This record gives sequence, structure tokens and C-alpha cells, in this order.
Amino acid sequence: MTRRLLLGATLAVAVAAMSVGSCAGGARPVSAPVPTPARSDVVWTILLAGDAGAPTDDDPVLGTLSAAAAEAPDRTTVVFLGDNIYPAGLPDSASPDRAEAERRLLRQVEAVTRAGARAVFVPGNHDWAHHAPDGWASVRRAEGFIAAHGGGLAEQLPGDGCPGPAVRDLGTIFRLVLLDTQWWLHEHERPLHPASPCPADREDEVETALAEAVRTADRRHVVVAAHHPLRSGGQHGGRWNLGHHLFPLREVKSWLWVPLPVLGSLYPFARSNGITRQDVSNRRNREMREAIERGMLAAPPLVYAAGHEHTLQVIEGESARWLLVSGTGYYGHTTPVGWLDRTRFAAAASGFMRLDALADGRVRLGVMVVAGDGSAREAWSGWLR
Repeated sequence: MTRRLLLGATLAVAVAAMSVGSCAGGARPVSAPVPTPARSDVVWTILLAGDAGAPTDDDPVLGTLSAAAAEAPDRTTVVFLGDNIYPAGLPDSASPDRAEAERRLLRQVEAVTRAGARAVFVPGNHDWAHHAPDGWASVRRAEGFIAAHGGGLAEQLPGDGCPGPAVRDLGTIFRLVLLDTQWWLHEHERPLHPASPCPADREDEVETALAEAVRTADRRHVVVAAHHPLRSGGQHGGRWNLGHHLFPLREVKSWLWVPLPVLGSLYPFARSNGITRQDVSNRRNREMREAIERGMLAAPPLVYAAGHEHTLQVIEGESARWLLVSGTGYYGHTTPVGWLDRTRFAAAASGFMRLDALADGRVRLGVMVVAGDGSAREAWSGWLR
């Protein structure tokens, strides 16, 4: 009887939590695919891949990404959206984990440089030594490694552990505005005013510089890229399913199918109530997102792109017209996802996203899903207006 009561209580808590985290807005909107443009009509392509930090040597997502970059390498830029080295960034040279960390980062660098395209790496929380005291040193080591092995085609931005924004104009078509959002959330040493190498090293300065970067784009399509999303239907956004309540230890090891009735609901409950700065429910995370949104609101960019969630999500935004989450940059690294009120696509699937700017001024988004055998399909497409 006691066991049945415990199980019933667990189910009740889980269903309640799922109800709170479910999508608001009823039926999911259906979007018909839009035509694939001829390669000759595309003037620039941006490929967005996040959380790619533990690939195998023959990872199918990186292989497909490399092939896409090779289609027109002189007109393609790949943006890696953080968590480029799991589990804890690039350790110092004395660490026994250094060689494997180098291998993981090098596979991403080579996937782009082998194609002859350019790559920009945005830091994520795992690159800051998984938000440990060595984080600032770790992220600077990764910056140096990318510069040393990128052959002039790859760089990490913003540099020096600075928050940014760093700006890169891609011809007259796109403006990339890069942010290091972990700078806001890091609880240990980081570059701060007045003794830092950063052009902006206070939160108000970052907000002002961001506003200037999006305002002065001179009719370019602006893509703001960072690691942490502004909205999400995934776990960092407070969406948890029944399995997380019953088997919470699978968050530590995927094979730990140990049922923990009632007790298991404490972990998702704590996560949904701000226990970690990495979740949108946390006060510090909310302050960061509000500052970024204020910086973009006067001249909303076309896209705010992020990783962090191990999902693929397309969400209509306000401070940015489209919020993209592309955090499944190596195969099999996925977590559950739900739909928000303005979600237009969401999937727990491995892959990446591509933005194609056409000569007539339109921008097309394609969401690419990659299977374990390397085959790929476009799961969603649309014109971004």
C-alpha cells in the first residue's frame, strides 16, 4: 500500500509539473516547406551549430555540416554556439584530460577549415571550465588553441573572456554580433571594470554597445549569436517530462534507471525554481536576458541564435524577430523539448540550422536533422521576415 501511495504521489507531482511546463497556445501551427533556392541565388550562408563539444572522429553531424560548408566556402560562415568542449573546457597542459579536450575541439575546427569556410566559436558555460574557478583561464586557452589550429579561418569571439559584443560583417549581407553570455553568469574571476582588457566590461556598457551594434548595421541582416537562449521549451526553460520525475539519476548517467518516487521530483522542481544560473528561472539569468533584450529592442535583429538546450527550436520573438536554439551539434546529444506559445518548430534531434541570404534580400531558414548513418533531411524551412 505504501509503495502504491508513493507512486501515486509521484505521478501527481509529475503531471502537475508537466501541466505548468506545457505549451500555451493550443494546436501547433503548421508551416509548409518553402522552395530550396538555387546555389547561384544564395549570396551568403550562415550555419548554426551549438553544443558540439564531444564528437567522435567520424561524427555524422559534423560531417554533414562540413559538406554544407564546402558547397560555397567563400560565402559560408559557421557559428559554433558554445559548449565547444565538454565537460569542462580546455584544461591546462598538465591535465590528463588535455589531449581528449584538444581532440574534441580540433574536430570542430577541422570540419570547417577542411571545407575552406570560416568559423566563429562563441564560448559557453562548459568552456568556462563548467563555471569553475579556472573558467576565465580555460576560455582563454581555448581561444589560443583555435587561433593556432584554425589556419586563419577560425576564431573565438568575443576574445579574452570579454562579454562582447564582437562584430563581424559578412559582406553587405549579414552582420554577426557575438556575445559571451557566460560572462554574466560566472561566479568566479572574470574581466571587470576597471582592470580588464575588454572594451565593455560593465553590464550597462555591454547593453549600450549591443544597442549600437544592432542599430548601425547599415541595412544588413543582423544575427546576434550567444550560448544562452532568451526563451526555450527545453529543460533550461523549465520543461520536464515524467521520466525526469521518476528517474532523476539519468541526468547524471543515462543508464541509471533507478526509480525515486516523490524524491525524484525534487530535482526538476528545484531546477524550475532557479537553483542554477544556467536556467531561465534563475534571477541572475533573467537579469542577463532582460539586459540583452533592452539592448536589441530599439532595432530588433532578424535572429537571436543560441545553443545550451540540446534541442532544435524555432520561436517567433519580439526583441529579436526570431529566436533560434540549435544545440545538437554532435550526434545523439539531445534532451526533451516542448512547445511554447510562439514556437514554430521544436525537436529533440541531432542537427544544425542554416540561414541563406538571397540576392533579392530574402533570408531562408532551414533546420537540418542528421541521422546516425549521416543521412540528412530538412525538417523545417521558412522565410524569415
